[in-house]
Parts: sequence; structure tokens; C-alpha cells
Amino acid sequence: MKKFYLIYLFTFAIVFWSCSKDSDITLEPVNISLNFSHTWNGQEVTSSAIDTSRFINENGDDIRITRLRYLISDIVLTHESGVDAMLTGYHLIDIMDDESLSYSTADEIIPGEYTMSIRFGFNNADNQDGIYNDLNTASFDVPAQLGGGYHYMQLDGTYKNSNNDDDPYNYHVIRAFDMTGTNEPQDTSIKISLGSVTVGVNTQVNIQMDLYEWFSNPHLWDLSELNTMLMSNYDAQIKMSQNGASAFSLISITQE
Repeated sequence: MKKFYLIYLFTFAIVFWSCSKDSDITLEPVNISLNFSHTWNGQEVTSSAIDTSRFINENGDDIRITRLRYLISDIVLTHESGVDAMLTGYHLIDIMDDESLSYSTADEIIPGEYTMSIRFGFNNADNQDGIYNDLNTASFDVPAQLGGGYHYMQLDGTYKNSNNDDDPYNYHVIRAFDMTGTNEPQDTSIKISLGSVTVGVNTQVNIQMDLYEWFSNPHLWDLSELNTMLMSNYDAQIKMSQNGASAFSLISITQE
């Protein structure tokens, strides 16, 4: 996934030399950090809420969360000059692992004004079967009969059924794969536009996921109908991707 192109470095050097040559400003490249937090319709969700707190979705389902893991890749910053920088790497976030909630980019970038995007999951080019050892070890891979590659998200838990008993749900987001062969596999990863970002020394980009959105917008999710076996449900995967488009937002930019 090496995507920090030499053409970017060369072009960027020209842009910043042109911008700073008259004032003798030297701009040193810096890393940036991404911090992830989670809410449920405004209520903070942390590791302490896992397997303990209950939440109500838009459909009125009473649910509990027992696991939340998801993948972020393709960090792209577009400078105000129009030059794109795509930073190397991907990151697996696990709400039960506090260290995973922060990610410092391996590549450095010149300080300045940018617009920023990240990707939820892998695009098709990167979503190759079995090639990421850390994700294999974490059991984040997808079986070959379901298209292979890797999960985008594993969100698991229970919900109260009509008898007020706890039934499981497995809201697992993957590349949409039709086991019948009627439809071609579809890249359902999500490019998330975060808006304007000022990059300086020790820049912290604070990103929030609202879990409520996965069950509400634009598709009202009824867990009595769509709860388990969703990885093999092509239409459900399309709807998950559409719901996830509104789940992420940029909360703040800080310089430490």
C-alpha cells in the first residue's frame, strides 16, 4: 500500500519553494495524529460501555454492544494549491484497546492548509486476500466463499426480541459479495470527507463515529429482520455502506 508518490514530493517542493522563496521560510515536514472517539446519538461510548450499557436505535430496538472494530485507510490531504498527498498505511481501531484509538501517520507532510479525507475499509485494489499479516492474526479476514479480503467493521452485540429475550446481531461490514453470482462484487468502502485541516507541529485530528447512524440513516434498520448472516447478504451490505456515509465527522483540530 505504498502510495506516497515521488511526483507528489517533487510537485510539492516546487509549490512550497515558490511560496516561501521571497520570505526565506523553511517548512519542515511533520507527522499528524488521528484520534477516534465514539458516540450513540450524542451519548459518549467508551470501552466501559461495552457489554454493559444499553442503547435504543431509531427503530426502537434495545441493544447492547459487545464488540466494535473497524478499519481506516487511504488518508488523503489536498493542499490549497490542489496537490494531493495520499499517506501510507491503514489502521485497525478496537474500542476495547485504548492505544488503537490514536494513529500517528508514518509519512510526514509539509505544514499548511488542506482538505482531508479518510476511507472506511479498504478499496478494491487494497482489499486483497490474505496479504496483511496483522489483520490475519486479528481474525479480521473474510472467508474466500464470501469474496475474501478483509472486514471493514465488526459490530456485535445483542438486542431484545419480541419476547424481551436477548438475541445476537452481527453487523459485519465487508465488500458486497453476491454468492449467487447475479451481481458483481461491489466496493462498499466509504470515502469520508472531513473538510478543512490546518497542519502544523503535533497536529491532532479528532474524528468521531456516531454508531446510531449505522442503524438509522438513510435506511431504518430493523434488527428483528436483519441481525445475523449479513456478510452473505449483498443488499444488506449496500445499505450498510449507505448508512455509514453519515457516521463519521471531524470534531476538532488541535496543535499540542
